[in-house]
Amino acid sequence: MLDGPCALSVEEQSGGQGVRPTVPTEFRSDAASKHRFSTDCFSVAKKQPSKLRVAFRKNRGNTARRNDITRAVQTEGVDVDGLDRGQRVSGKGELTRKRTVVGARLEGDQIVIDVDEATCRRGRVLAAIGSTQCTVQADADQPEPGRHFECTVRRVVRTVARDARNAVVTGDNVLFVPTADGQGVIERVEPRHGVLARGHQYKQHILVANISQVAIVVSANDPPLKPALIDRFIVSAAKGEVGALIVLNKCDLVDLADLQPLIGMYARLGYTVVPTSVVAGRGLAALRRRLKGQQTVFTGQSGVGKSSLLNSLQPGLALRIGDVSQVTHKGRHTTRYAELRELESGGWVVDTPGIRQLELWDVQPVEVEGFFVEFLPFIPHCKFPDCLHLMETGCAVREALHNDLISRTRYESYLRMIVGDE
Repeated sequence: MLDGPCALSVEEQSGGQGVRPTVPTEFRSDAASKHRFSTDCFSVAKKQPSKLRVAFRKNRGNTARRNDITRAVQTEGVDVDGLDRGQRVSGKGELTRKRTVVGARLEGDQIVIDVDEATCRRGRVLAAIGSTQCTVQADADQPEPGRHFECTVRRVVRTVARDARNAVVTGDNVLFVPTADGQGVIERVEPRHGVLARGHQYKQHILVANISQVAIVVSANDPPLKPALIDRFIVSAAKGEVGALIVLNKCDLVDLADLQPLIGMYARLGYTVVPTSVVAGRGLAALRRRLKGQQTVFTGQSGVGKSSLLNSLQPGLALRIGDVSQVTHKGRHTTRYAELRELESGGWVVDTPGIRQLELWDVQPVEVEGFFVEFLPFIPHCKFPDCLHLMETGCAVREALHNDLISRTRYESYLRMIVGDE
């Protein structure tokens, strides 16, 4: 029998009708007791909507205030009673830019806004230009499956701060409400998984979301090959919990035998390297097999041939391409924004604007060693547990480097990430 004010006794009923709960005598003494018993034991509180205290981005600059009012009164004889009383001076700063959002909750580190899902449709963002112009494709199980909607973004979605540059990015799964013919409004962004991101002006710039692998496209020549940039992309992919595929393009410009040491180095670390050439048609079939059934983002420097590769894999994509500057030997931007495209052979690909430098986001110096897989067997043998493998005595990683068990090229990439040299 249960203890306390809500304890119930059970008495047998005749006729095989089961048991009946009986309220103790003290709860039947008067009307007030009966009411207290019912409210304490059997009433169900109405569910309150969830609330979340969040920081909002500033959507306008500080109001310009009039200066030197006191000096004007003292030296120029300005009438105090005639001064404009409309100006307000507030001591409130950035810390006061917080609001309580009713119907919002945290899932992990992401804010999810509660909406009426019955009035919304589900879709995926194919392209996001700025913070207000998005192309959304309705999911296959929704009304008008596959239809494209040009959507704006609800203000509360755009202004909720999440340490991110854009509230909606290419690849996002969203809930949206159709408004006019082919138009709509994004009401909620679903929690993301598998992202490629970088740092931009002290904020997280997510290039694409909900992907399964990153195709790191580099050129054998023109522009010059940069192993350090490959390593940065590998770390960024691992941080976003997606796989990495290295595509070594423009192999027709060099003797491929000269690149075997580099290819072998990454292959021994477990990374797939696919040499390709659009001009010679080399490696395209192998690359197509790697993309089948995957959600892949193509990323790399400008001019390495990302768009040319995708056009060769599927000519109907018709992506714009550009040349490499003969003066700077750097690529020119032709892809202006990330765009999600479906492949006829199966899978999705995203072509992204070229990146000359990749600033890692949310990767602390002490974390970097964990993204270099060849360091892992030696790290436990370092003399100091907080060893950064720079100049510390008893460093097992540096000893492995001297014994040629770790590539010097990879170690130099590690040093650049630690000291902050792009």
